[in-house]
Amino acid sequence: MLDSPEKRAERLLAEMSLDEKIYQVTGEMLFDTENDRRDPLCGSYRNPGHFMHYKREKPASPREVAEKINADVKESIDAQPHHIPPLENGEALHGAQWGMCTNFPQPINLASSFDPEMVEKVADAIGRECNCVGVRQVFSPVVNIARDCRWGRTVETYGEDAKLSGDMGAAMCRGLQRNGVIATPKHFADNYAAGGRDSNYSETSERTMRETILPPFKACFDAGAKSVMAAYNGWEGIPCSANKRLLTGILREEWGFDGFVVSDYGGVEGVHSAHRLASSNARAAADCLKAGLDVILPFRWFDEVKEAVEKGYITEKELDKNVLRILTAKFRLGLFDNPYRDPEEAEKNVRCPGHRRLALESARECIILLKNDNILPLDKNSVKRIGVFGQSADLIPIGSNYSGPYGTPWQGEDAPTPLEALREYLGEETEVIYAGSDEIETIAPQCDVVFYFTSIMEGEGSDRSDLKLPCVSVHSNREEDGGIIVDMARQVITDNQEESILRLCKANSNTVVILQNGAPIDMSAWIDSVKAAVESWYPGEQGARALTEILFGITNPGAKLPITIPGCAGQLPLGYSYKPSGRGYAYCDNDGKPLYPFGYGLSYTSFEIKDASARVTGGAEVSFTITNTGKAEGAEVVQVYIGSYECSVVRPLKLLAGYKRINLEVGESKDAVIHIDSDAFRYYDADMKYGLHDGRHTLMLGTSSDDIIAQFELKAENGKLIKE
Repeated sequence: MLDSPEKRAERLLAEMSLDEKIYQVTGEMLFDTENDRRDPLCGSYRNPGHFMHYKREKPASPREVAEKINADVKESIDAQPHHIPPLENGEALHGAQWGMCTNFPQPINLASSFDPEMVEKVADAIGRECNCVGVRQVFSPVVNIARDCRWGRTVETYGEDAKLSGDMGAAMCRGLQRNGVIATPKHFADNYAAGGRDSNYSETSERTMRETILPPFKACFDAGAKSVMAAYNGWEGIPCSANKRLLTGILREEWGFDGFVVSDYGGVEGVHSAHRLASSNARAAADCLKAGLDVILPFRWFDEVKEAVEKGYITEKELDKNVLRILTAKFRLGLFDNPYRDPEEAEKNVRCPGHRRLALESARECIILLKNDNILPLDKNSVKRIGVFGQSADLIPIGSNYSGPYGTPWQGEDAPTPLEALREYLGEETEVIYAGSDEIETIAPQCDVVFYFTSIMEGEGSDRSDLKLPCVSVHSNREEDGGIIVDMARQVITDNQEESILRLCKANSNTVVILQNGAPIDMSAWIDSVKAAVESWYPGEQGARALTEILFGITNPGAKLPITIPGCAGQLPLGYSYKPSGRGYAYCDNDGKPLYPFGYGLSYTSFEIKDASARVTGGAEVSFTITNTGKAEGAEVVQVYIGSYECSVVRPLKLLAGYKRINLEVGESKDAVIHIDSDAFRYYDADMKYGLHDGRHTLMLGTSSDDIIAQFELKAENGKLIKE
């Protein structure tokens, strides 16, 4: 019997030279995988599959990618004195990003499902498509909390709530790691600042960090994640990449994390160049490695680390801790025993029929009906002419962020645009006219219904200061703002979108707006004029079909908002889980309330919830009976919130404590129970000690954060929870 991974790692470490150890803490990424020569001694590599498709007439096949990664791995094993296999890494935000893999809904979509079981299935498929070519570590999921939707990377998150984000992140980690792929939650810890500015210095207090920012990461580690990516920003005076309190104190000593930490790309260099904390790159490398960061990405940093050792900034014994964690991870993965992958299995698994079906099934659960003035669902037999407007109508609705390999747009057989999906479903019996904004007054009056598909530029390197739909503009990511990974995302918007929507409403009262976006939009100028509004986010490669099904009632929308939609940017930051005010919550020019609250979403059917009750268990349980009282099969997401008072510190007025997505046939009733974990009643007291401290708690059962049906009173006293 082989020794444990830990023992094997210890034995190997004792045999390694200093140079071998230094190589293990650094990685390399090459853009030209055919002509550039990489150093085969590094411990980690950005998998070459990410770059293989650039400037090719036809993208590389899964078989070719697996063969290329196998060759990459073999080159390292053959070159290394102890034949240590490299860790091939990549992205997997909403699909394996090494090539033309199954493209699932974006994370903000997945959160809208309120269905962690479905998300775990998606992660399982992504994990299989990574493993089958040899990508064994992915920099996913993003579990940063989206407290200000001006942040361009809101699309990558699971929204504003710590519990929902933790549940979704944990589901992703379970699915990925089940397939022998190391999940790497990011960005540890608080990744943006006031105003939604990406990677800016965090002014977040320790209380807010502990109550809101850190719990989703802890949930991921409890679910088995064995790596984590440090954030670019600084917190409490120290960059996260060199923050010993975060990377060693909280992560390892408090939480018992036994994985390894990687830098964000260029994050270690930033300790010197951006944060101006270290006097040199060598000093920055030492500061980060000693603080608990283990792998410096993305480019080769052997010389800098070697200099750090030679100048005494870090000792070989200190470096051993980092190397041991990396080696242990490789032994746990089985890289030493089975380093290669079968190219034929890759060809068989990637975008297989089952994965494409899952892409459609998940998209169906992720689209939110925001407004419906009795126009949806449409009747296929009575609609004879449809007008379609807006640039996004003729784009596959995947979003530009982390949606394809370097330099090449994502391509997939049988992945339609919304326009194509409409025509596919309606056939020749209904005329679908795709027209520009200059044709609104000519085309729209002749149609039974008109759709407007919105466009917006967002993502990494694309923070916003305004929530309105952009007018005529050209926007592109500079390479230094994230183009390495998201591929110089560029969008030319040729329309004054708000004006076009209002003109459509005037020309045809049956106007439906379909939002394609990754973060809330200011709809105040037009929402009262349209008949219906659908928040589709970016529902993935099969999302256009799912959207068509919802528009025509084949599928009933059941998704809910994982983030508050404000009335305007001036209300930001705006979320549902705020703490009490000593004065009020309104402005002199508006009431401070959102346009649509967290947890909100409409359906084509109706539900009745009755016979609700609560009881104390280890935590609590809320029981109820739910009945579909309408005329269509559908799903309702029933939510339980907790409001706490008379505690030793001020607590939020409302926090999501539990939820359940329930599918019901017409007339069907189900008895259901929502379990509330005991942690929902625990909090940090004035001395920052976490526990079941005294206080009163109200459990609120409802269908959104603003739609509460029943309430129950509980009390914590002397370390026990009792029902009043």
